[in-house]
Amino acid sequence: MRTVIENRTFDEERALYGTRDLVVRNCRFDGPADGESAFKECEGLTVEGAFMNLRYPFWHDRGLVLRDVEMTELCRAALWYSEGVTIEGSRLHGIKALRECADVRMRGCDVVSPEFGWSTRGIEMEATSAESEYFMMRSTGLRLRDVHFQGKYSFQYVEDAVIEDSELDTKDAFWHAKNVVVRNSLVRGEYLGWYSENLTFENCLIQGTQPLCYCTGLRLVNCQMVDCDLAFERSHVQATLTTHVDSVKNPLAGSRIVLPSVGEVIRDIEGATGVVEETSGCVRACA
Repeated sequence: MRTVIENRTFDEERALYGTRDLVVRNCRFDGPADGESAFKECEGLTVEGAFMNLRYPFWHDRGLVLRDVEMTELCRAALWYSEGVTIEGSRLHGIKALRECADVRMRGCDVVSPEFGWSTRGIEMEATSAESEYFMMRSTGLRLRDVHFQGKYSFQYVEDAVIEDSELDTKDAFWHAKNVVVRNSLVRGEYLGWYSENLTFENCLIQGTQPLCYCTGLRLVNCQMVDCDLAFERSHVQATLTTHVDSVKNPLAGSRIVLPSVGEVIRDIEGATGVVEETSGCVRACA
């Protein structure tokens, strides 16, 4: 039988440290003692309707469920080293809210957290908004759907990720990423996907300067590119595009880019012999 704690306030250090099979409802973690690590080393924990205003509450936890939880700006580094985590309808507003965790499911959340999600292994995120810098850096096994993201330096060094039906307003995204698929999404920002490996975009709208340079195994399927110049520099790419591209620069040998039209194809290095094929019938851009 699970122990239930309701309608209480805790502010002491390690207030509920090491508890098992606990349900906490409508409690506040706030107060003058300013204690840290309220739920460290817990297992089988459900927290509902909580107000979290103290640091490091959920470290080294297993089997954690958070519902309708508010984590303020002072609730920094809220979830670290935890496994089997479900977060629903919650606000995560402290810096470094999720790190070194595994098997995480998030739905209907609002994230405002610089350095969110670093080195997390296996995260599913749905119907969630996020504002962050270095979002999900070095994480693996990501599955995101209906995510609205804003911030810089997102998804760097991620591996094994699928992102669908989302809107990413970002910069320097997917640098050094490996084995990533983005589908049916809007990706807006500068310097997209540099140094990536096996990065695929399907039915996406991509917007911003100098996208997708120094890539290997790059694929674009039925994508739009708007306000994109100097694209694909020194990349190995297979692309079918449905819009005009301002300029393409030095696509490497073996590449093939099919698009309605291109403003300019720049070839000023040896080996930049990738095919650029304009479906409008113009041959000036072809290798």
